[in-house]
Amino acid sequence: MGQYFTNEKLPSNMQRRECFVRGHKFIFFTDNGVFSKDGLDFGSRLLLETIPLEEVGGKILDMGCGYGVFGIVLQKLTSAQVDMVDVNLRALHLTELNIKENHVNHIHVFASNVYEKIISKYSAIITNPPIRAGKKVVYDIVMNAKNYLENDGKLFFVIRKEQGAKSLIVDLKKIYTVEVLEKKKGYFIVKCSL
Repeated sequence: MGQYFTNEKLPSNMQRRECFVRGHKFIFFTDNGVFSKDGLDFGSRLLLETIPLEEVGGKILDMGCGYGVFGIVLQKLTSAQVDMVDVNLRALHLTELNIKENHVNHIHVFASNVYEKIISKYSAIITNPPIRAGKKVVYDIVMNAKNYLENDGKLFFVIRKEQGAKSLIVDLKKIYTVEVLEKKKGYFIVKCSL
């Protein structure tokens, strides 16, 4: 069986999921081979409910967007301009469907293996890094975000304690000002500033 971050052709089983974030209703189509196919996962929800909205205006990058939760929710709540990227082509197709379903604008969706196709700078980069893709990919996403942030830009991400949150935070402090915004049920919501 393939992992959610690959483009392997798993049998499709599209599902329609409904969720509420910060008092707003969203509809998301999910499918096999895409994280999190059963609906909005706890860690992503915690990040969306914790992130200070006043710090994510301007231009946002949803790195490893999956079926588009972060970019769609944040665009709706902040009216920011959003780029959404993923290496998983099924995820990108779902993202396009979900943009239409949730009636959001100012979103650009494209395929990119981490930062490979990124040419812009952002006021905020948001991610739930794909832990199952391995430490190298996770570190590439969070450590190299600095190259794609504006001078006062911020990286926001969620990681579980059992997936190496503490050691990752130690490494991040070598290049960022790091703040843990929330800890709940083993999940850490982390903000990194330049």
